[in-house]
Amino acid sequence: MYIATIPNRSSPPAILLREGYREGGQVKTRTLANLSKLPEAAVAALRRVLKGDTLITADDAFEAISSHHHGHVQAVLAAMQRLGFAHLIASRPSRQRNLVVAMVAARILAPESKLATTRWWHVTTLPALLGVSDADEDDLYAAMDWVLTRQPRIEKTLAARHLHNDGMALYDLSSSYVEGVTCPLAARGHDRDGKKGTLQVNYGLLTDGRGIPVAVSVFKGNIGDPKTLLPQVDTIRKVFGLERCVLVGDRGMIAQTQIDALRTIDGMDWVAALRPEAIRRLVEGGALQMGLFDERNLFELTHPDFPDERLVACRNPELAKRRAHTRTSVLEATANELEKVRRMVGRGRLRGQDNIGVRVGKVVNRYKVAKHVRLTIEDTRFDFDVDADSVAAEAALDGIYVIRTSLPAERMSAEETVRSYKRLTQVERAFRSLKTVDLQIRPIHHRREHRVRAHIFLCMLAYYVLWHMLEAWRPLLFCDEDQHAKTTRDAVAPATRSEAARRKVHSRTLDDGSEVHSFHTLLTLLSGIVRNVCRVPGAPSDAPTFDVVTTPSATQQRAYQLLETIAV
Repeated sequence: MYIATIPNRSSPPAILLREGYREGGQVKTRTLANLSKLPEAAVAALRRVLKGDTLITADDAFEAISSHHHGHVQAVLAAMQRLGFAHLIASRPSRQRNLVVAMVAARILAPESKLATTRWWHVTTLPALLGVSDADEDDLYAAMDWVLTRQPRIEKTLAARHLHNDGMALYDLSSSYVEGVTCPLAARGHDRDGKKGTLQVNYGLLTDGRGIPVAVSVFKGNIGDPKTLLPQVDTIRKVFGLERCVLVGDRGMIAQTQIDALRTIDGMDWVAALRPEAIRRLVEGGALQMGLFDERNLFELTHPDFPDERLVACRNPELAKRRAHTRTSVLEATANELEKVRRMVGRGRLRGQDNIGVRVGKVVNRYKVAKHVRLTIEDTRFDFDVDADSVAAEAALDGIYVIRTSLPAERMSAEETVRSYKRLTQVERAFRSLKTVDLQIRPIHHRREHRVRAHIFLCMLAYYVLWHMLEAWRPLLFCDEDQHAKTTRDAVAPATRSEAARRKVHSRTLDDGSEVHSFHTLLTLLSGIVRNVCRVPGAPSDAPTFDVVTTPSATQQRAYQLLETIAV
C-alpha cells in the first residue's frame, strides 16, 4: 500500500490510499480510501507507517519537566556581549558582577523592585545563565552597594568610548518622585512628574552628541538646574580628561552666570538659548528685526549685551501655531474659571478681598497667565479682563527662538548650531525612557541615599544597553531608519519622517509583509522562544536531562542578526 497525491485541476489535490496487485500477469492499482480530508500531520504519519517506521508519541520519547522564557533574555545578553558590558562593570568575573548584569538586564525586560525581580526572573533563563539563581533581594542590595563604588571607573570608561576632544556633550536635569519622607536626598522642588505635594530627587544625565549616556549625577530635589552644570564641567575636564569640549544645555541650564564661568575655562565652549525676556529686548531694541524672517527662517546677529557670542535667530511657523493655540486655550479656560468666581461674588457666596484674592490666585497660578489678565478685587466686587496688548506682544514672538554659542563660524555653521541645540531632544528621549514603560526609574522606594544613587545609576546603565538595542532594531521597529537626513535637512523646520518610515507607520508592515513592532512587543515576541528541560519518561529525579529550545521564526532570527551589528 502507498499514498498517492493526484492533481485536481484548480482544486486541492486528492490524497488517496492505494495498493498494487497483479491480475493476469499485469500490475494494477486500486483505491482503498480517500484521505483528502485528513490533516496533513495524519497523512504524513501514515506515510511513515507504510514505509515501516515505528511511531512513538512525544510523551513516550521524553517529558518536559520545566520551561523558561529564553528568547528575550538571549537578546539582551547578546547586546550586552557586543557592548562588552560585563567587562565594563568589572574586568574580572565575580558574583557581584553577575548580579549587576542580571539587574540591568531585568530592568530592561521587566522593571520591578528588587524583591519582585527575584520572584519574576525565575520564569526566565536569566538567573541560570548568569549563575545567580540562589540570589535574594539582600544579595541584590549588596551588589548595588558594590557597583556604586565602581561608578567613577565605569563612567570614565564610557566617556573614553563616546566623548572626544572637540566633540559634543549634552546635559540636562530631570527629577522623579520618592515614596516616603526619610530619604536625605528627597525634597520639594520643581515638579516634572505631575505629582503635586510629593518629595523628589533630581538627577542630571550627561550624554554624547547622539544621546548615548555617559554619566549620571544625583542631587537633592530642591536644587536649581544651573547649579548642577559646573560640576559636570569639572567632571568632563578633570575626571574624563577632555581638554576641549562643546557643552549643549537648554536656556534654563546654561544661564548667564554659568556662561560667565565657562568663559574663564579654556577649551570649554557651549551652545544654549536665550530666555524669552532677552529675545523681547532684542526685538524692542531693533537688533532683531522681524522682517528678516520674511525671506528666511534663520539668520545670525551679534549684540553688545552678548560679547564674544554668536546669536542665531530662528522662526518656526509650526511652533508659532502650536503656541498660539495653547495660549488661546489656556486663556479661555482661565476666563471660564474667573467667570465662576465673579458669579460667586455677585451672589454674595464669596466675600472679602482676601478670600476673593486667594480663590482668584488659585485660578491664575494654575494656568500661568496672570501677566495677561487685569484683576479688580474689592470686598464685595470682583472683575477681570484680558489684556489684549500683553497678549499681542507675546504673540509677536511666537515661534521665535535664539540660539547662542561661543563657537566661531569656522567651527560650527549657523545651521549646525541650531541642529546641535536640537540634539537635546536625545536627552529628553532618555528621560522618557528612564521614567516610563521602558525602565520605570520612578517611583523611588529606597530610603538610603547610597541606594537611591545606585538605583539611578543602574537605570542609566540599562538605558545604555537599551539605546544600542533600539538603534540595531530600527529596521523592525516604528523608527525612521534614515538618520543621515537629520544632518542635511532644514535646521529650523519641524522634523519629518522619511517616506519609508511613513509607510511603516501607516501599513504597520515591513516590505516583506511581516509586522512592525515596538521595542516591547518585539521583546514579547522573542520571549515566546522557551528553553524546555527534558528527560526520559519515568526516569529517576537525578537522571540526566537535556534542553530543547524553540526554533526561532524568521522575525526572531532577524532580530538576533541585527543585534550582531552593535559595535562600540
